[in-house]
Amino acid sequence: MKKLIIILVAAALAGGGWYFYKKKNVNSGPRYLTVEPELRDLSEVVDTTGAVEPENRVEIQPSSSGRIEEILAEEGDAIQAGDVLALMSSSDRVAILDAARAAGDAEYAQWKETYKPIKIISPISGTLILKNIVPGQTVNSGTALFAISDKLIVSASLDESDIGKVKIGQQATLILDAYPDKQVRGKVYKILDEGTTRNNVVTYTVKLRPERVPPFFRSQMTANIKIRISERKNILLLPGTAVTTTPQGQTAVIKELKDGLPVYAIVVTGQNEGGQVEIVSGLEEGESVYYQRKKYSAQQDSSGTNPLMPSRLKMPRGAGRALR
Repeated sequence: MKKLIIILVAAALAGGGWYFYKKKNVNSGPRYLTVEPELRDLSEVVDTTGAVEPENRVEIQPSSSGRIEEILAEEGDAIQAGDVLALMSSSDRVAILDAARAAGDAEYAQWKETYKPIKIISPISGTLILKNIVPGQTVNSGTALFAISDKLIVSASLDESDIGKVKIGQQATLILDAYPDKQVRGKVYKILDEGTTRNNVVTYTVKLRPERVPPFFRSQMTANIKIRISERKNILLLPGTAVTTTPQGQTAVIKELKDGLPVYAIVVTGQNEGGQVEIVSGLEEGESVYYQRKKYSAQQDSSGTNPLMPSRLKMPRGAGRALR
């Protein structure tokens, strides 16, 4: 039993010594890594949301009341100006044809050939985005039969604090919620003069035209928009972890270490970009700087074991009873 107790005490001392050694090693001083700044192009953007909508939306209504006899176009069709979209019988033709049908097929065929239907014609070229009728439906002059869009654009609302930064001709990136992995390039082409006030916030409508309208664009789809309001070339960027402050509170980087202590160089910083900080002055390309690595937590290592501790002792049979 004495031998067993001695072994356990020695193991505990070894474990305590390992912990003390590790803790001392952790707290022996900060560890530093080096990094060099890099030159990159830097863009400033305005983020907003908007929706896909027709640039020009034309609703087609009949000139008089009547009945739809035949539909010749479907939603999504490419339409040219002058295309016949549907055939409609006027109210008079409807009455004559219904009476002729009762008189027999020959009479009906004669009047149908003699009394021609009205042609519903597209006034513009574009895409048919709405079909609001079915054959046999009775309509009047106020019924919207079809809607045609000449080209899809993106309309966005910008806060008045951002509208002053946006100019016609600025490039933008358009990403639809329905297709988050597909970016579409566009350009600002119109900024409306009249604002809208909602909840005491004034917003202005900005319209953007895609460089190429992709086939997956649909009217009323929600879009996330990044308008590039400025772009600068060859900007010196440094990871934010490498930018620190001096004991006096000045923004600086660590240029060198002397006797394990940092030697600071004052820098002027600018814009932040995804964890990178713009260095306006105080540092040149190719100059290495030091930054402090995060301290290692004085916990057991990933294996969860102490390398100086012996493995678990195998107790002989009856030893448990002997120790009581």
